[in-house]
Amino acid sequence: MSESSTPASPATTPYAIVCNGGHQYRVTEGMILDIDYREGLESGAEVVFDRVLALSDGTSFRLGAPALEGVAITAKVVGQTKGEKLYIQKFRRRKNSKRRTGHRQKYTRIEFGKLPG
Repeated sequence: MSESSTPASPATTPYAIVCNGGHQYRVTEGMILDIDYREGLESGAEVVFDRVLALSDGTSFRLGAPALEGVAITAKVVGQTKGEKLYIQKFRRRKNSKRRTGHRQKYTRIEFGKLPG
């Protein structure tokens, strides 16, 4: 009887789960991400994420309770962007009342560098 071997699983890429302003993001090296707008940051500035909830280097996984101690991830600011235009409409039937306003959210675009091992 021959022994059946399972194929080796591909190595997973390192990733981290960071918390920023009430949002949690799964980030990898070189990933570009839009976060909530931060005033005063210009292109090339660094943003430090000190609330790292989980960290995986591809072979091992570390989970914080609630955050990992002494682990911080830095990212470089690429620029400021705006989201798509959202329209808000209010309409009251038979009252000759209509209102239409719009909103366009601002974001800060960042790029993550090397993740800690």
